[in-house]
Amino acid sequence: MLSQFLHKIKLAFSDKEIRTRLLFLVAALALFRLLAAIPIPGVDKAALANFFASNQFLGLLNIFSGGGLSRLSIVMLGVGPYITSSIIMQLATIVFPQIKNAYFEEGEAGRAKFIEWSRLLTIPIALLQSIAFLLLLEGQGVIAHLGTVSLIANIGLVAAGSMLLMWIGELVTEFGIGNGVSLIIFAGIVARVPSAISQTIFASTAANIPAYLAFGAFALLMTYAVVVVSDAERSIPIAYARAVRGAAMQQGASTYLPIRLLQAGVIPIIFALSLLLLPQMILSVLSGLHLSFASGASLWYTSFLSDPWKYGSLYFILVVLFTYFYTAVTFEPHRVAENLQKSGAFVPGVRPGHETESYIGAIVNRVTLPGAVFLGLIAVAPSIIQGLTGVTTLILGGTALLIGVQVALDLAQKLDAQVSLHEY
Repeated sequence: MLSQFLHKIKLAFSDKEIRTRLLFLVAALALFRLLAAIPIPGVDKAALANFFASNQFLGLLNIFSGGGLSRLSIVMLGVGPYITSSIIMQLATIVFPQIKNAYFEEGEAGRAKFIEWSRLLTIPIALLQSIAFLLLLEGQGVIAHLGTVSLIANIGLVAAGSMLLMWIGELVTEFGIGNGVSLIIFAGIVARVPSAISQTIFASTAANIPAYLAFGAFALLMTYAVVVVSDAERSIPIAYARAVRGAAMQQGASTYLPIRLLQAGVIPIIFALSLLLLPQMILSVLSGLHLSFASGASLWYTSFLSDPWKYGSLYFILVVLFTYFYTAVTFEPHRVAENLQKSGAFVPGVRPGHETESYIGAIVNRVTLPGAVFLGLIAVAPSIIQGLTGVTTLILGGTALLIGVQVALDLAQKLDAQVSLHEY
């Protein structure tokens, strides 16, 4: 197995096109890390560290900014606005038939139009999130009081940084290997690992060794579980009827329809975080307008999110609900059954049409339940650890681990596909 892996790596670097794509990917991620190290003006580093140490929710949001939020860099929002706009556009396919037709019926031209709308929607979302975060951090004393001109300049700077990352991510998707937006998040997660390990080592004592060994074993167990569940699927057998081609009879074939356990991927986690963030954004903007009730509500909501049990329970429920919701949006049993019937395929023992739709829908609902519960438990793992031990351990965060493992598996598969293609 190891020899095959080393052989694939050797082939990848010996091929000029693949080597160019890999170098482009490395250069783009290096540029992202450089941008993440450039802070906006007026940051109080001590107040910033204390604020993030007491707020696990913002620590999770820091994952999606690639560590830029914890430094208040010019790319502090990361690719969060673009992800949010993509989710909104996918949900809009339910409400607006024009968007649904563009996404599902018009082929590549429709998908290009869909992506263009997502980019345009990213601009107002980035501006609103910039305003909310800057007003929240100013109210917490993390950044100095901003005048009107300075506030407008910082809002434009932070929003532009998010748009720049979106552009870099799309360039990586086109000229590199893998999904650029996912790789930017992955790079931010990996970049935080050395500093977290070094801080843990320097702060450790002999009495902490058993706890750290237990955390290490738990991390390996979680990694193994994520790898297994990410690849797990329920296969529905599919058969094709015999067809007459001219004077010849074509033998029917058989295949299967894979139903993944994590059909929705990490999107429910991202959507749940966005929904948890929305009240904080609104209250921060209202607090900036010097409304007394908004300031009190903002403090209450911040303290609510700081409680690991309350926050973890709400987070778990939202992840489970959004897993079902997003699976229903992206996987339509009616469309699958209709496509099978049009292509002359059927599920053995099940009538084509409505019965096939009901059969596939029932399997999807059964498969989604364990996947949703697993996703929710992985998401709230840091809250459970903090509630039981009092130790905040985002380095073992299930969200970061899930994203990191899935992105690494996807990158490995796409690199293997590129190598196999060039071998032929």
